[in-house]
Amino acid sequence: MATNPPKLKTKIAANERMKNLKETFESKYGESPLFYAFAPGRVNLIGEHIDYCGYSVLPMAIEQNILAAVSVNNSGKIQLANANPKYKDFSVSCSEEIAIDRDDPQWYYYFLCGVKGIQEKFGLNHLVGMSCVVDGTIPPSSGLSSSSALVCCSGLVTMEANQKSLSKVALAEICAKSERYIGTEGGGMDQSISFLAEAGTAKLIEFQPLRATDVKLPDGAVFVISNCCVEMNKAASSHYNIRVVECRIATKMLAQARGVDSSRLLKLAHVQIELKASLEEMLALVDEVLHPEPYSREEICKVLGITSEQFSTELLSANTQDMTQFKLHQRAKHVYGEAARVLQFKSVCDSEPANATQLLGELMNQSHASCRDLYECSCPELDQLVDICLKSGAVGSRLTGAGWGGCAVSMVPSEKVKSFLQAVREEYYLPDPRRAAMEKQSLFVSKPGGGAAIYLEE
Repeated sequence: MATNPPKLKTKIAANERMKNLKETFESKYGESPLFYAFAPGRVNLIGEHIDYCGYSVLPMAIEQNILAAVSVNNSGKIQLANANPKYKDFSVSCSEEIAIDRDDPQWYYYFLCGVKGIQEKFGLNHLVGMSCVVDGTIPPSSGLSSSSALVCCSGLVTMEANQKSLSKVALAEICAKSERYIGTEGGGMDQSISFLAEAGTAKLIEFQPLRATDVKLPDGAVFVISNCCVEMNKAASSHYNIRVVECRIATKMLAQARGVDSSRLLKLAHVQIELKASLEEMLALVDEVLHPEPYSREEICKVLGITSEQFSTELLSANTQDMTQFKLHQRAKHVYGEAARVLQFKSVCDSEPANATQLLGELMNQSHASCRDLYECSCPELDQLVDICLKSGAVGSRLTGAGWGGCAVSMVPSEKVKSFLQAVREEYYLPDPRRAAMEKQSLFVSKPGGGAAIYLEE
């Protein structure tokens, strides 16, 4: 795999979307784009809410993406426009410090996260002036990584416009870190697959160090994405960060119970490494050490020997300061169980047994049950959609992405795809006028796509 994102020559006139984007750019700025940058969304096949706990995940890039047309100038400004008129324009001076408003997560703040990440990486006091028009085909707040793809596209744009060079791995790490400016404490899966994806293969993404391994998906089955049509914006709500915090506290509690110095441990994977234990042993430890009833702040402080003030500053994030109850047993149980399922999924794909499709489907179903019951990151609409997908012929179906809305991913035998799509359409989408109106962009077959790239007009 090439180290840096590719630069590809393309005939803009032969691509309807790029042609339209070029025309929009020219009518907006009175000049032609210098280059284009593209970053794909992703679907996570298995491994939900465990990247920020230090565990491997198994996503693939999807066809839907963020595409930007860019010109470079001496205006001293970064001018941002969106091809979708519902998103307003934005302009910022290159000489001012880039400010990102966490309390108002507008689309352009995600773009500025990527700009700020590159600026800080290279210590750029004066960024080059840029004019950009952004076009997205990833449904927003759907669990398919529209936000992270925008950050990745922006990081790539800023690197190219300022004539810098970075590897895909470095870009992924910078963009994962810089997306936290918007307030989401993500783990890096979304940015990693956006840069490291290759067409035709899913990837096992491992962290520390970041690396991606090809995972050949079984012949005879396809993955279908279906949107439950409930939007979930990670940065605008605290659900996601609450789970990050609960896992952080569970890490400290498990380490403390085994006499390990918990002060430097922040992720559940770190405790496993420290104890040299298997995932099965970690699951047993969770049952032994953590009680299923919610923990109070007072109980946690007492066990860890910290003050209430330390608890707030060291363990909670800005938007979780009001939390009073913490379900540590359930969250840790999900993480260690899901980490094991990811490794089993990869093992089945590698060994290609005759019943691979059935085995993978069962792992996906177990994953959804764990997300629903232990991690509590599903919602009634997602659960209904998953049930309909299974009744309609999927061998496995689960929520994908952060949850609390967004999409399900289903594994469907190739010969059943047509009848599956029809059944889901009739059962879930058509009875509800709002869903019926969104159905065309909400239900589709997905194949593993390629990673982020720069395009130059031939």
